Amino acid sequence: MFNLFKSAPKEYSDIDAAEFARLMKEPNHVVLDVRSPFEQREGAIPGNILIDMFDPSFAQKVAKLDKSKTYMVYCRSGNRSKTACSLMASKGFENLYNLRGGINAWKSLQEA
Repeated sequence: MFNLFKSAPKEYSDIDAAEFARLMKEPNHVVLDVRSPFEQREGAIPGNILIDMFDPSFAQKVAKLDKSKTYMVYCRSGNRSKTACSLMASKGFENLYNLRGGINAWKSLQEA
């Protein structure tokens, strides 16, 4: 029977903070922070670029990014970054990783 509610395949990978840190050592990656500038002042992953998910021009800013790069996306807890990854996948980005647990997971890894 045909399932009308079948979800579309996820076009990004959820990874933990340790894997995120490992992938940061790989070439051709971009660390993308989708939090607000206010949130970023509370701490950020080194080398990131900031594009606020709630900025009305978020989609236009993302569309200008190089699709050949690997994007490692994070927010506070991992929810906004999931949405950002989905949007980016729908725009043709193929190498997307969402930091499960967001900056909170990153801070926990750094404190360990």
